[in-house]
Amino acid sequence: MATKPAAGAAATAVVAPRRPVIPPSVDLPSLLMVVAAFALLYLPAYYSLSQQVWSTDEQGHGPIILAVAGWLLYQLRYRLVELQSRAAPVLGYTLLAFAALVYVVGRSQAVLIFEVGSQILVLAALLLIFRGWAGLRAAWFPLFFLFFMLPLPEALVASVTSPLKSAVSAVASNLLYALGYPVGRAGVMLTVGQYQLLVADACAGLNSMFTLEALGMLYMNLMAYTSVARNVTLAILLIPIAFVANVTRVMILVLVTYYFGDEAGQGFVHGFAGMVLFMVALSVMLVVDKLLGFFFKTKNQEAA
Repeated sequence: MATKPAAGAAATAVVAPRRPVIPPSVDLPSLLMVVAAFALLYLPAYYSLSQQVWSTDEQGHGPIILAVAGWLLYQLRYRLVELQSRAAPVLGYTLLAFAALVYVVGRSQAVLIFEVGSQILVLAALLLIFRGWAGLRAAWFPLFFLFFMLPLPEALVASVTSPLKSAVSAVASNLLYALGYPVGRAGVMLTVGQYQLLVADACAGLNSMFTLEALGMLYMNLMAYTSVARNVTLAILLIPIAFVANVTRVMILVLVTYYFGDEAGQGFVHGFAGMVLFMVALSVMLVVDKLLGFFFKTKNQEAA
């Protein structure tokens, strides 16, 4: 027989105490010294990136990647502190020395991919020094995610972007022509009515695909799928998904220009089409992921 609470008794909810931002067991002075040294090394590199790379449409995703990676590492702080593992100081300091060499070469020769990329090695070395292999395994994804913020070599971008732009232009123009629009194409130059549009690198280049691949990797990490085959399959399928999203973006810009003129196509709508690119890619990725769920079962599904 159920009992009722006494009249006037107030029901109180049990609220779990909030964890401190910094775990109590952390040596705060040592942590501040490490953070200060890291900032001293890499704040100038971030400034260089903001002036040379992040200010462009092609690689403006860098600050977002950096912020997400930092947030992921922050979320792991208690897990790393509570790890019961042996440190690997020899390997850690060796890797730290190599990272310092990479940084010096990158900084002295103005090679941003070396200068910025060395931070991944520094973080991996610190994990080995303080938490060993278990710490490195626990934080592997944030470190891997930082690769997506590295500035790609211009030679690589140029060699891959050119055929990508041609393919996106060809598919977009053929689809619009099949729908009855007066669209012509000469290389990456599209003609619609009396207007001409040049398909730029930001609309269909390697960097946009690189950004969408990073988005997909973050999605897979947040979903925490246990099936390696499912993750690998979705990662591979992200490439054609990114291609479809780029084609959609170009088609939207062509249609806006055709109906509303060149100023509309190059104004606010041009930036908004970039948002459409990610919305289309995310929508298609979610559909594909749902379909993959029928072929790759997770442990939770198998237990059910």
